Amino acid sequence: MRILQLSCTLTLLCVLSTPSAFAQASQMTFFLTSSGPGDGANLGGLSGADTHCESLAGAIGAGGKNWRAYLSTTGPGGVNARDRIGRGPWQNIEGTVVAENVDQLHFENYLTKESVLNEKGGMTNGRGDTPNQHDILTGSYLDGTAISDSDDTTCSNWASSADGTGSAMVGHFDRTGGGANPASWNSAHGSRGCSQANLQATGGNGYFYCFASN
Repeated sequence: MRILQLSCTLTLLCVLSTPSAFAQASQMTFFLTSSGPGDGANLGGLSGADTHCESLAGAIGAGGKNWRAYLSTTGPGGVNARDRIGRGPWQNIEGTVVAENVDQLHFENYLTKESVLNEKGGMTNGRGDTPNQHDILTGSYLDGTAISDSDDTTCSNWASSADGTGSAMVGHFDRTGGGANPASWNSAHGSRGCSQANLQATGGNGYFYCFASN
């Protein structure tokens, strides 16, 4: 017997739908967050960012996976974003494979504005939209490794939203814009700072990528 999901609007107009959307979500292994924690680049460190991925995925029926944020950290114990996300392949909620493996993800992937969907299947504002929100937090080089220079490129390893200090390396999910690598999804340029206002000022909103590593 088919189980129907009953969803109702506040105006009491109700729509019956099959669980197909949840079936699709259960196969999802990649998404762009539909929201950040709301405190700029202070994500609560890697563990806080991972928890945010897990929470967003679980809310739409994609829990039960080892969700990891695509973020690098620096200093003692620093990690590379590419080493956190498993082997692939990864697909969005619509079933589109965005990369078969880690090397393809970084050097020959299928990430576009249309394929980088959030966990709900929505498309995020890119360059040319208002407001532009295409800057995605990564703290990474083009190959997915942590940036090794002395500048703060991870907003104190994703624990700071301070004004005037620090920065975060961001990519452009829509593969267009400005910076040293404008077409890069993971390493386009540094943000103006770490606060929510600073992230928004350079075309972001505190979003990041989530991958299921199993």
